[in-house]
Amino acid sequence: MRNVALIVAAGKGERAGGGVPKQFAHLGGKAIVAHAVDAFANHPAIDAIYVVIAAGQEAALADALDGRTIDAAVTGGAERQDSVHAGLNALAGAGGADTVLIHDAARPFLSSEVIDRLLAALSETAGAVPSLPVVDTLARAADGLGETVDRTSLMRIQTPQAFHFDVILNAHQNWSGPPATDDAQMLRAFDENVALVLGDPMLDKITHPTDFALAESQIVPALISRTGMGYDVHRLERGKELWLGGVQIPHEMGLSGHSDADVALHAITDALLGAIGEGDIGSHFPPSDPQWKGAASHRFVEHAKSLISSRGGIIDHVDLTIICEAPKIGPHRTAMRYAIANMLQLDEDAISIKATTTERLGFTGRGEGIAAQAVATVRVATLRTVRTSA
Repeated sequence: MRNVALIVAAGKGERAGGGVPKQFAHLGGKAIVAHAVDAFANHPAIDAIYVVIAAGQEAALADALDGRTIDAAVTGGAERQDSVHAGLNALAGAGGADTVLIHDAARPFLSSEVIDRLLAALSETAGAVPSLPVVDTLARAADGLGETVDRTSLMRIQTPQAFHFDVILNAHQNWSGPPATDDAQMLRAFDENVALVLGDPMLDKITHPTDFALAESQIVPALISRTGMGYDVHRLERGKELWLGGVQIPHEMGLSGHSDADVALHAITDALLGAIGEGDIGSHFPPSDPQWKGAASHRFVEHAKSLISSRGGIIDHVDLTIICEAPKIGPHRTAMRYAIANMLQLDEDAISIKATTTERLGFTGRGEGIAAQAVATVRVATLRTVRTSA
């Protein structure tokens, strides 16, 4: 069985407010659409992930995914139905699938248990949807409170909605009614059976600004604060360029190393990796690998940041100390703070840069090399959610 997730993320999110469409807004340390991608990527039964976006949202999606890999980004249409249809057509063009799970990106907290229940139901039916019983009193509005509505047979329908691929593709290709906001109803219009499986209160859709605050409150921010420390040394050599903190500094000597030997960025990289238990810079960028010869060290820092972001982590602060007799660091401190803050996408006040000497003692005191040590404070988001019974 080939099971494919189709995440619909083409909306404008105007009702949610904010400066970006809601699917690209951040929640619990990562973009809302990234939560959905992670949920499917972490499930062993899902073989591929397609994301449908609006025209011109390619860069926004790339930023939101922050290094995560998907199988395809598809341009959608004006209505949700158009976007789903575009995604299904793209999947068909790539060879199709056995089953497809169509999910709204604005429902970020998808559990593996819901996916399990949907896939199990497809063994006996053409489609399946997660649902919850209506527990509130329902009433019609008619210039005030109208008559109540019997809720006995009413259910709240959520996503992802799971279907045999060929059946839901046929429903979209032959649809002649008004724009549909629900794929399961399209299937029912063709006399196909759709099963109900138990949904999850955490799957509520984020629509309005107040929904963001509620969603944040439902995340137990096991944003556990961790501290990593990094230390690095490179020797000074005539005829080399001197790079420190991502800034080229005029000096009679430069640092020698396999990459550009930016000792400050190497210390920061090790501090970030240490905070998440990911070894050291050498394990990720071995000096024996020729591809890193002369490499700009900002790539190492950005890699460490991407690892933290992929775990839903947040970098709070970096404190860097450069140890040397020369050159003087003070004149370049502002440029370094700006460069490092830009690499880590932090405000400059989250970057501290200090310099000291060893009173002419040791290799740094003799001007033979430069050392740097860094401390990084990181919150690692495990994103355990508070679950309530259905």
